[in-house]
Amino acid sequence: MHPGPAPVVILGAGLAGLTASCALARAGRRVQVLEGAPQVGGLARTIVAGGFRFDLGGHRFFTHDAAVEMLVRELLGPELLSVPRTSRIRLRGRWIEYPLRPRSALAGLGLGTSAAILLGYARARLARCMRPSPLVSLEDWVVAHFGRPLFDLYFRDYSEKVWGIGCREISALWMAQRVQGLSLGEAIRRALISRRGPELPTLTDRFLYPRLGIGRIAERLREEVERTGAVLTDTRVIRVHHKGRRIEGVTVRRGDQEQDVGGEAFVSTIPLTQLIQALQPHAPAEVRATAARMRYRDLVIVTVMLDRERVTDQTWIYLPEKDVPFGRLHEPTNWSAAMAPPGCSLLVTERFCFRGDATWNASDAALIDDTALHLERLGFLRRDEVRGGSVVRVAAAYPLFEVGFEARSQSLYDYLARFDNLQVAGRGGMFRYHNMDHAMASGLAAAAALMPATALSDEPRAAVAGGAP
Repeated sequence: MHPGPAPVVILGAGLAGLTASCALARAGRRVQVLEGAPQVGGLARTIVAGGFRFDLGGHRFFTHDAAVEMLVRELLGPELLSVPRTSRIRLRGRWIEYPLRPRSALAGLGLGTSAAILLGYARARLARCMRPSPLVSLEDWVVAHFGRPLFDLYFRDYSEKVWGIGCREISALWMAQRVQGLSLGEAIRRALISRRGPELPTLTDRFLYPRLGIGRIAERLREEVERTGAVLTDTRVIRVHHKGRRIEGVTVRRGDQEQDVGGEAFVSTIPLTQLIQALQPHAPAEVRATAARMRYRDLVIVTVMLDRERVTDQTWIYLPEKDVPFGRLHEPTNWSAAMAPPGCSLLVTERFCFRGDATWNASDAALIDDTALHLERLGFLRRDEVRGGSVVRVAAAYPLFEVGFEARSQSLYDYLARFDNLQVAGRGGMFRYHNMDHAMASGLAAAAALMPATALSDEPRAAVAGGAP
């Protein structure tokens, strides 16, 4: 039994949970982190297999949050590399620079396609001015802002590949949050009409990346936490006990054993729906029913290892075409040479799926073979260069933003706000599409909320339990 006051218990050792834990530990609070997986990092962990290293997708670190950047630089220092961003989209068998820049629009799409997009863009703008209508779905939003031709060319196929549902079923709020002022249609207009003037808003041209993979951020956070606290892996939360306005403790399973863990306060970064279903006593039936309607999109990472020093010069490649089973790929050695043995490289592909479907249930060997086959067809490799592969299944990788998710998630926040000693954080924990820096910022926000007298940052933070999605 640990002497002293009860700890702050953090559910989940992804970036949000570990950042909250680090902030609390540095402020003198005792923390205990409970993680169901054998490794910390959550969605931002690095896998080591056969001398190769790869992340669960193409993770970059870039932020406008000074506190988050300062923390990462402090933890990793000389390990951080500055990596140039170069990305492409494959459309109708042609490679298009992404984000699209005016000078590449015509070269990539061709005059006929560009002109059709321009006309559709103009019609959409006129329609928005003349007959504005509610934008409910992703399809509504894209067609209203970019026009029907661009929706048909790119957004429909890629969005449906990622989310597994029709674009009329995906909330417009998702698109509004992610585009952030980048106008592909405007880029094409400028390519056709004028090449002068400042560049359009775009994603950053460079980003930071740890030499040994993005998982190093979580590993260093763990080291900081364990100076005074504890991080327990292979420890899955199965019940969350509450009484009145307080969470009293959790029941965890370690191997085939269950044990109870008490605490003075709690930060949950496990999937929001999982937290609701784990509450004991049960949440009201209508709350549990709402949680049951909210879904997550899962992910299967298939990595192909190669006896070849370099395959591409890109950081990301997007593949919306339906005849390609994966939606995105990257080559980790373009981010850091340390991600593969000398003279070798690897390609990491992302297959979006739902647990229990054909992709999720396929054997590792079948997935690796099928991926190598498609990569060969696309011109990335020869089969005789393949020296192996690896498969990682990632549950609850993305909140699924179906039409109506805003009201449903808000009702769950409202219910959880009754617990005075509970905060939620992170992508899964808040049911938000958090990038890494957003997840870390939400962890700092959760820690600050549990220490009102402690100023962790002067910057405003994202809302936690009870806040708007």
